Amino acid sequence: MSPKVLVVAEAASGHLVGAALEAVAVAQSLAGGTDAVAGVALGSAANGVARELGERGVTRVLVVPDSRLDAAPTAAHAAAVVAAATHWGATAIVLGGTAYGRDLTGRLAVRWNAAAATGVTEVRSAGTTLEVRRPIFGGRATETRRLDGGRQVVALRPHAFTPAAPAPGSPTVETVPLGELPAALTAPKRTGIEAAGSGSGPSLGDAPIVVSGGRGVRAPENFRLVDELAASLGAAVGASRAVTDAGWRPVSYQVGQTGKSVSPQLYIAVGISGAIQHLVGMISSRTIVAINSDASAPIFKVADYGIVGDLFQILPALTAEVRKARGI
Repeated sequence: MSPKVLVVAEAASGHLVGAALEAVAVAQSLAGGTDAVAGVALGSAANGVARELGERGVTRVLVVPDSRLDAAPTAAHAAAVVAAATHWGATAIVLGGTAYGRDLTGRLAVRWNAAAATGVTEVRSAGTTLEVRRPIFGGRATETRRLDGGRQVVALRPHAFTPAAPAPGSPTVETVPLGELPAALTAPKRTGIEAAGSGSGPSLGDAPIVVSGGRGVRAPENFRLVDELAASLGAAVGASRAVTDAGWRPVSYQVGQTGKSVSPQLYIAVGISGAIQHLVGMISSRTIVAINSDASAPIFKVADYGIVGDLFQILPALTAEVRKARGI
């Protein structure tokens, strides 16, 4: 018996985020057919998001087009998603592994009385049970966990799954009434968002390629070499704690235990020795490339590819070759 899977259609500026497309693909693989997959879209942009889900092969979308949800906290969203799951008779809910998705997962588990897991890199169904795998202890081990109980909520690890391919169609859209929300759920209202400084490239947490610089860059003015390589690759720029502590880059750039955790397709560590605090934040990257002058640096123990040499010679040459290959 395949599960009935509900996908939370996380959106930003009225459009699906990349993590939601990964969730759609996983839901389709778990359900074994389009009839057992539905999406749920929230807020005043819900109908537009429903159309985007239809373009990825989702044939049924439940919308809760309540404008109160636009600025409401995640707790209110959890109430709306549970209303949709109950209405449709879902047995599993799949979300992208963004900060929003992880927050929502815990709230759904409590409100919906479901087993839950975050940071999932593999998932399969076995009747009313889901079995998931995910890295733990900073990536030094992989845990297999069975989610019993008939209801499951799963948040995926970013970039661990291929996004759903385009499959244009017009979904059946059904409105789910939200009803009354307790005042405590709608009292905190978002009044604005101010982005933290993170350079001109893509968002660090969502980027498929990340180039990070460490103490080996030696001086803040030399960090431009990291910026230039990242720009040539269309990558986000990250940094080690040593760099942010020194004030060379804002804290928003920091990758590691006390910074951001990233899991891009490609992670390039430049002049980073590889302290465990940094490794915890990037160890789940699909491919890791290390550039360091110290052949005994710990970063090489986790790297798929390593370059031992002077980064001040390597980075300009590498950037030039990338630009040449990409015609830029």
